[in-house]
Amino acid sequence: MSKHLIQTKQAPVPLGAYSQGWRAGDFIFVTGTGPIDPASGELVGSDIEQQTERTIDNIAAILAADGATLNEIVKVNVHLSDTSLFARYNAVYAKRFTRPYPVRTTVGSNLGHTPGMLIEIDCIAYLEAEKTERRAARKSKKKASRRK
Repeated sequence: MSKHLIQTKQAPVPLGAYSQGWRAGDFIFVTGTGPIDPASGELVGSDIEQQTERTIDNIAAILAADGATLNEIVKVNVHLSDTSLFARYNAVYAKRFTRPYPVRTTVGSNLGHTPGMLIEIDCIAYLEAEKTERRAARKSKKKASRRK
């Protein structure tokens, strides 16, 4: 099984000794990410709804860097600074993911390493190698047709 690093400027730069993501065989592992703007490095949003949206956008960007989408996610781990935020975060989450939803664990965590951060999400996606190759071929064809 092959593995490779996933990095993109469309998602926040890691704040510590970790990577944005790794592809190992047909699985993509996305680091715990929060509502950080990739361009400025600043926290985005003052409420759980805004922060959930930005966090999911960051995950989508990391997945896209390796040809995947939110639809390929099979497992999600969510850390909330306060479990009383669950219903509000869950409303946003339910709009961004489609049925059948990924399996998920949501826990309360101390997110004090980034003041004001209310949510952090990590996930695992499954994307068959054949699917990745087909997407890459389609993308290549689109680029070639634009050049003409």
